[in-house]
Amino acid sequence: MNMTVKISKIGNSAGILLSKELLAHLDANIGETLTLAKTPNGYELRPLDNDFDSQMAAARDVMARRKRALRELAK
Repeated sequence: MNMTVKISKIGNSAGILLSKELLAHLDANIGETLTLAKTPNGYELRPLDNDFDSQMAAARDVMARRKRALRELAK
């Protein structure tokens, strides 16, 4: 599915408007947070995955506490 969106000025920032069809395709609703991820083919827009965020927070915590051990394992 390819769609064209236009960048609009919103105050001192810029934004894009998403059509109802695109919101339905993304399985997103007004007010939800989306993630913009860089991929080898460009950028990908997708709904926020709360499970992924909690997993990454746990991983960052472990990496911070075990920094020396991880450095040794990387050798």
